[in-house]
Amino acid sequence: MTVALVAGEGLLPEEIVRRMAGGGSRPVVYAIRENYESIAPYALDVVPVFRTELAATLKDMASRGIKSVMFAGLVPKTLMYRSAMLDSMARSFVASLESRDDHSLLSGIVALFERAGFEVVGYRDILGDLLACSGVVAGRPPSDEEAEEAAYGVEIARVIVPLSFGQSVIVNRRSVVAVEAMEGTDAAILRAGSLCRGGVLVKMIKQGQDSRYDIPVVGPSTLSLMSRAGLTCLAIHAGWTLVLSPEEFSKAAAEKDISVVGVDY
Repeated sequence: MTVALVAGEGLLPEEIVRRMAGGGSRPVVYAIRENYESIAPYALDVVPVFRTELAATLKDMASRGIKSVMFAGLVPKTLMYRSAMLDSMARSFVASLESRDDHSLLSGIVALFERAGFEVVGYRDILGDLLACSGVVAGRPPSDEEAEEAAYGVEIARVIVPLSFGQSVIVNRRSVVAVEAMEGTDAAILRAGSLCRGGVLVKMIKQGQDSRYDIPVVGPSTLSLMSRAGLTCLAIHAGWTLVLSPEEFSKAAAEKDISVVGVDY
């Protein structure tokens, strides 16, 4: 059975496609990203999506006999403000939403595809070995101060993550320095670095989140940005956060002297 992967930016779609191809199931990739050369060798076919063309995408999937669809990678939510980038179906979809927070947008897209007759499936099982463990994940153990900061950050995350506008919070000396919203984690990290040096990044998933989409992801680039911003510790949701390129990630954590720990919600 042919599976479709709607692929945004980042390493996550690339890892999914490689693993699917290795298991003998090459997906048709609908690429909402500038560079898809790294994906093409593992895909059955690549369909560039230069605009958010929902109607054409659904029609193409149906014509190929596709039954199952995955969503992975970063697609900027700011697209919903750029009507020229949306077809009429996408504009109608956005207009129909009572709320446009992360959960409403993503669950609404899933429901739309399901109404069109497609099964929306997740990728958590495909990448199960990349899920963060509890305790030290990479780098050195956290200092006592960092552990206290991480615990404080988790308290904050328990309150704000259920509001569905972001998954990350950056704290320093028991003060919230930055909260992720529509700009994404990377921009929030750099914003925190512009305000002060030092601190802990906490990244969690909403309790009850549909695991078919929007699982937290970190990778070597996360650590590079943290180092630029002066952040010294990364606390991620154990069992629910994907650590991409784990060997490179561990090497980067050691080189940049960053503690990475898996924490329970």
